[in-house]
Amino acid sequence: MTTRKPNDQVTGAASALSAYLLWGILPIYWKWLSGATPEEILAHRILWSFVFMMLLLLVTRSLTTLATDVRQLIATPRKALLIVGASVLITVNWYTFIWAVNHGHVIESSLGYYINPLVSVLLGVIFLKEKLSMWQIVSVLVAFLGVLLLTLHTGTFPWVSLVLAVSFGVYGLFKKTVHLGAMTGLAIETSIMTPVAVIFLACFYSAGGHALPLHEARLTWLLLVSGAVTAVPLLLFASGANRIPLSLVGFLQYIAPTIMLILGTFLYHEPFNQQDLVAFILIWVSLALFTVARTRPFAWMEHKLYRGLTLHH
Repeated sequence: MTTRKPNDQVTGAASALSAYLLWGILPIYWKWLSGATPEEILAHRILWSFVFMMLLLLVTRSLTTLATDVRQLIATPRKALLIVGASVLITVNWYTFIWAVNHGHVIESSLGYYINPLVSVLLGVIFLKEKLSMWQIVSVLVAFLGVLLLTLHTGTFPWVSLVLAVSFGVYGLFKKTVHLGAMTGLAIETSIMTPVAVIFLACFYSAGGHALPLHEARLTWLLLVSGAVTAVPLLLFASGANRIPLSLVGFLQYIAPTIMLILGTFLYHEPFNQQDLVAFILIWVSLALFTVARTRPFAWMEHKLYRGLTLHH
């Protein structure tokens, strides 16, 4: 048992790292699909994600587990509503990201995934009655200052970043409440939105669009594999998160937005000036504070500070 544990953690770390690397380079894939509209890409992503997950469940002989989870959801209307809400939220998240990448907002997307952990923390405080340490409160305030600086500098509200962060944060909150497995959860979520996607593609085709652009083989294949592109990182992440400490997951999650920031700046040449750099530095400082706030030295410092203030009064 003990001899296998290090190997298990190595496997988990490799799986989680692979997931975040894939999420980081995902903008390249959506850029390749720029010949299709964001709505068309989204519809195909939902449809083929559902097909891929059903095939995967069939191959892994997990259809019985899926049927059991569906029956439990039907028997619990509150959980059924939460999974419908999760399905809508992940659809909003996917659409926003696809739209942002194909309209030159890769850097703004990276900001959204940088601040997502902090949004998740605030949601935990509001809805799950979780408590923040002093340093975690400071980290959230510093992040807010960074977002405020971006807003004042650009003169526009960074809605792409906040829609991505909030939609994924609330999605995670709903998923945490429902407690579904990674494979069955994604299969159920995509099954809810698949009829909408099919109806959209049918209407799109009848109106003169192309449900599958067969005259462009490259684009057709890219649309067809969008399901696998969506599901594989999620499954890798689920496999990794179950094997490694939460602290390591927290560290690895910043890899994806960092890759996106590099792609947006150096590959797609999106504007990134000194004011943007200052705002991102504030975000990075807040994330560093948030990450180390749970370590023993910071907990000890906080305890000493509170004790000093108590003795002073």
